[in-house]
Formats: sequence, C-alpha cells, structure tokens
Amino acid sequence: MLYSVFMLALRSIRRNLLRSFLTILGIVIGVSAVITMVTLGNGATASIKAQISGLGTNLLMVRPGQRSGPGGGGGGGGGGVPQFNEADAEAIAAQIGGVAAVAPEGRASATVVANGRNWATSIIGSSNAWFDTGNWKLASGRIFSDEEQQAGSAVCLIGETVRREIFDGTVGQTGLGAQLRVRKFSCIVIGILAGKGQSGMGDQDDTVVVPLRTLQRRVTGNLKVATLLVSMRDGSDATRLKASLTQLLRERRKLATGDDDNFNIFDTQQLAETLSSTTQVLTTLLGAVAAVSLLVGGIGIMNIMLVSVTERTREIGLRLAIGALEHEVLLQFLIEAVVLSALGGVIGILIATAASWGLSSLMGVPYAFDPFINLLSLAFSAGIGVLFGYFPAKRAARMDPIEALRHE
Repeated sequence: MLYSVFMLALRSIRRNLLRSFLTILGIVIGVSAVITMVTLGNGATASIKAQISGLGTNLLMVRPGQRSGPGGGGGGGGGGVPQFNEADAEAIAAQIGGVAAVAPEGRASATVVANGRNWATSIIGSSNAWFDTGNWKLASGRIFSDEEQQAGSAVCLIGETVRREIFDGTVGQTGLGAQLRVRKFSCIVIGILAGKGQSGMGDQDDTVVVPLRTLQRRVTGNLKVATLLVSMRDGSDATRLKASLTQLLRERRKLATGDDDNFNIFDTQQLAETLSSTTQVLTTLLGAVAAVSLLVGGIGIMNIMLVSVTERTREIGLRLAIGALEHEVLLQFLIEAVVLSALGGVIGILIATAASWGLSSLMGVPYAFDPFINLLSLAFSAGIGVLFGYFPAKRAARMDPIEALRHE
C-alpha cells in the first residue's frame, strides 16, 4: 500500500511540475543557505586555527608594556617601559619547568638588495630556538652555528616571499649561498625557510632571519629584545606556567608587590580558542537566520497542498466512496508533502555543495564538508513536510464522500 501511495504522490507532483518547483523553492533556498553558511563558517574556523598554529605550538609571546594581543606591536611597549634582554630568555629556560624552548626576538624593517633587485621586508634577530618555537622548517640549507650566534656573523636565512621576489626567475640562482645586502652590511644566505603563507599578522614568509647579535650590532644598534617567545611542552599546565613566568619576570624587573606588570603574556592557544568560539557563534547565528526561509518554505507547501486538496475534491470523494479509508487518504497527501519537501532538501544540498566549494576557493578558506549538517538539513526539510502537510492531509481525509462528489 505504501508503494502505491508513494507512486500516486509522485504522479501528482509530476502533473504540475512548475507548481511543484515553485512550492519547494523556499525549502531549496533554506537548505542551501543553511548548509553554505555552516560549511563556510567551519572552513573559516579551520583556517583561523591553522594560522594561529602556524605561529607556534603552545606558544607564549611575552612583550614589554601592558597592552596585550597581536596589536601590541613587534617593538613592544612604549615610553619608559624597560625592554627584555638575552639574560631574561636564559633565565626562563633555566628556571621554569615545562618550557620546551625560549627564543629572544628583535625586529626591524629594512630594504634588502641582491641580484639587481630590492625588497622591503622584516628583519628578525634571534637564536636557533626561534625555529623551534615557531615550528619553522628548512626548504634548503642550514640554521646558525653556535660560533655564528656568539660572534654575530653576517649570515641569514630568508623566507619564501623574499626568495621569490629577489631570486626567482634567475637562471641557476636559488638564493642559497648568495650575498644579500641588508642596509649597510651584506650577509650570506645559508638557508631558505619552508613557506607558511599568510596569517592574521601578515605574510609569515616575508622575512629575513639573522643571529640576534648581528641584528643588535649592525641594524638596531642596541641590545634590546622586543619579544620573548616561550614554547611549552605538550601536556604542560599553561595556567601554572604563565603564573611562574609572571613571577620570575616581576622579580627580574624588580616590581614591588603593588606594582602592575609592565609586560604582557600573550597565549596563542587562547587566541585560537577565542577566535574559533567567536566564529562558531557567528556561524550558528547566520545558520539560524537562513533557517527562517525553511519555515517560509513550509508555509508555501501548506498553501499549495490546501489548493491541491480543493482541486482534487471529486477525486478524494470518489476514493472514499469506493472504500478508501481515512488514514489512506491522509497518508497519500502527507507523503506528497514529504516528498515535495525532501526533494527540495536534496536539491538544496546539491546547490549548497557547489556554492560552498566555489565560495571556499574564492575566500581562501578550506572546504570543510560536514555530513551531519547535510543529513540534519535533509531530515529537517522532510520534517517540514510532515508538519505543514498534516493539516491539508487531515482536511482531505475528513471529507464527506457525498459532498465531495457533488463538488463542482
């Protein structure tokens, strides 16, 4: 019986294809909008997590001054706030448990020249621990030797963007071993960093890395360290480690009990969680707004089903007169409504898949297919058919056969 009722429903839908399409249009728009919004939101969340993890695993960034967050600036602090030095990094590595690596970092902007080309970039001075804290890999070459770090030698590693802008396209020139002029001194390129791409803080590959003492002596002219990068071991208690780090730095900076910290500790993992949470909330909000069109589509189905019941009054009366039961008539119109809405759901999923894939590529975020939201949308669209199709179906089932047959 179910098969016969199902085929009757399909036959009725096929008789009025244009009206059936217009009926499910609201469902199609609603399902496709919900899935597209959620998919793009998930992709944006994954992109944010990838960008933050690109800064380093379990990374704490310690900067002078009281302003926290990435806007604190590489120069760190302002006014009379004291900067850090190499000894601070050594003390953290020696006295705080759970620390995997500590790298003092200084920064400056400069134009580099080589191969007849020039490029404005960021010059970073640090130790070999810098590569560990930031999860940097080498595409080719090597990192600094202990002697080069101690002596402040004129050696450097360059990021993929600098390599491309300075050396790309030159026959036989990879950049490795070349002379690169940074302001008034030249350094030998001993390594090429593997590309990381863009992050929330800009192009991570647009950089030249030199030993810290090389930066201090030949570029900035002072011994200041703008940032301390502290990488925590896996499984370390971040709260306890940050408390120990705060206490140590307060002691080294000779702050009294009532004095405010003149430094800030920026936790990249906490930032990733905060941004991901914010993105998820916005995704849920946009999905909820898009879901309103599903209800509008359900109302459209109910209206068309009521019209269909009126048009087919004599057919209903004839079925009831020859022995059809009320629940069979009810089931016929209910299945017709469910088939309509489920068909709209399937079409919406196909449109959403294509739209999500295209928009993900356009926005530069990964395509994050979520089978749960697709199945939920399909089930919800079918549920809309049951909810809004029940009243017209009930009305059809309760018709008086005699009155229905007399209907003109």
